[in-house]
Amino acid sequence: MGGPHVAEAVRALDRDRIGVPALGEHLRPLGPAHPHLFGKLVVGAVEWVGAHRLQVSDARSRVSGRSSRPDPRRRTVDRVTTSRARSFGTAAAEYARHRPEYADNAVDWALEPVAARPSLQLLDLAAGTGKLTGALHTRGPVIAVEPDPAMLAELRSRFPDVDAREGNAESIPLPDASVDAVLVGQAWHWFDPERALPEIARVLRPGGVLAALWNGDDANVEWVAGYHKAAALIERRVRDRADSGLRLPEHEAFEASEHAVLPNPVRTTIDGLVATLGTHSWALVADPADRDAALARVRAYLATRPETSAGEFELPLVTDVVRMLRR
Repeated sequence: MGGPHVAEAVRALDRDRIGVPALGEHLRPLGPAHPHLFGKLVVGAVEWVGAHRLQVSDARSRVSGRSSRPDPRRRTVDRVTTSRARSFGTAAAEYARHRPEYADNAVDWALEPVAARPSLQLLDLAAGTGKLTGALHTRGPVIAVEPDPAMLAELRSRFPDVDAREGNAESIPLPDASVDAVLVGQAWHWFDPERALPEIARVLRPGGVLAALWNGDDANVEWVAGYHKAAALIERRVRDRADSGLRLPEHEAFEASEHAVLPNPVRTTIDGLVATLGTHSWALVADPADRDAALARVRAYLATRPETSAGEFELPLVTDVVRMLRR
């Protein structure tokens, strides 16, 4: 099924008000449909690829009278989501080289509720190539869990002394009550929250913290919004400071979530920014001609801007952090 049909499936699911077990309640389209960038949805300030794991709960089905039979549009969206989630391993080395790190103040805020505990045991869940692992490694022993073999191999090469295991959020390869904090960098939107939250609660010690972090562009900066528009990048997450409803799903094992936004500017160049964009899932799964055309538009736009055309420049990223405590 082509991109436009996927986008229509997403729009239809939204029209039908099929529930998203997600990070917020405010769904809105971000940008127009595109044949290869699919119908982008954001939940609060967080990206959701193709309405990730849209589903109707039994309770909602009973209330609405709508059938709980599988919707073929959901299967289409799930296939898109799965292919995108699995695309990163094809570019593991580039991901490790070009994706931004996490600011220390964002990690500190995430861990603040447990910072006073002696001998913190930390879990980097869906650790990828270790972008968050490195920041955690200075704060206590870290176990890194990652489902993609290529990403895991890259992580092990970068952090050979870290306990790195293959696994996923829905089946964490750790015993009960074994960690003080579970941190998720740039990956919560790939999880099935209905299965992941009980697993995370299982491995957390009482009073432990779950924190999800995302680096994203600050599109309140005019030239940043401009490069998104120039490339029709409906995939790349942008931060709208007017949107403050970001939270993790409610669960009986956890207190209510808290949200902070922290600056994380990075120094880069036009080549560096284009290379970073090339590690995003839309680029990895797009038709090469369409991907190259989008990246060429970004490059051409940045070459016209005084903020970016002279060489190295500051890219204004922010880090959203959402945390909640284990009861």
